[in-house]
Amino acid sequence: MGPMMQRVALIPGGAKGIGAAIARDLVAAGWAVAFCYRHSAATAAALEDELSGVVGARVLALQADVSDHEACRELVARVQSEWGRIDALIQCAGPYHRVPLFEESLDGWHEMFDHNLHPVFYLGRLVAPGMQERGFGRIVTFGMARADRMVAQPFITGHYIAKAAVLILTRTLAKLLAPHGITVNSVSPGYIDSGSDTADALAAALPTIPAGYLGSVQDVVTAVRFLLSDEARYVNGANLEVGGAWGV
Repeated sequence: MGPMMQRVALIPGGAKGIGAAIARDLVAAGWAVAFCYRHSAATAAALEDELSGVVGARVLALQADVSDHEACRELVARVQSEWGRIDALIQCAGPYHRVPLFEESLDGWHEMFDHNLHPVFYLGRLVAPGMQERGFGRIVTFGMARADRMVAQPFITGHYIAKAAVLILTRTLAKLLAPHGITVNSVSPGYIDSGSDTADALAAALPTIPAGYLGSVQDVVTAVRFLLSDEARYVNGANLEVGGAWGV
């Protein structure tokens, strides 16, 4: 696949964990990949070096705080200027912390929405015009398993509400963009051994997972790969839970 024919993916939060695994998978499949990071400069540089070693790879590592609309605008403009298009947005960015609700700080509360929900709106509306013009696009957001069940979450309240809102926004974008050949879907991981949770937390969760084991990063990558594929052209507005039946 020549450079002019490569599909282009933008992955906010792609420097580590699930986002980095998706970047590796797409580069191996021949995509041009731009990923952004907020603070992990050294990790991002190492990943950029690694991926740039793949024959034919086009890779960009860009610093951006996607909780800021202007930073999102500059990020999208930079990728479009460099490569002329964005075919897929995989919105992996989004912090997570566990704290009792009445001990949550105001900054911590706002952070859950500023970094998990708002970038989906900011980036979605920035990449949509180009996708509409070309008649093709893929947007993948990240929820969390059980976010659509509206259950009490005393220790991750802000994060949970933000992820439930992501699902609503995902479905809204899907409805608006489907006439233009664009799909918008969400992947909602359960307990995944990705480095974002402590070993103790994962061990405590294990007995609650009907599948009997923790999910791997590759389980999530496979789900994203399907949603980006031509085979998933009629899958739109869906929420694909990757959690081994946890919370079902």
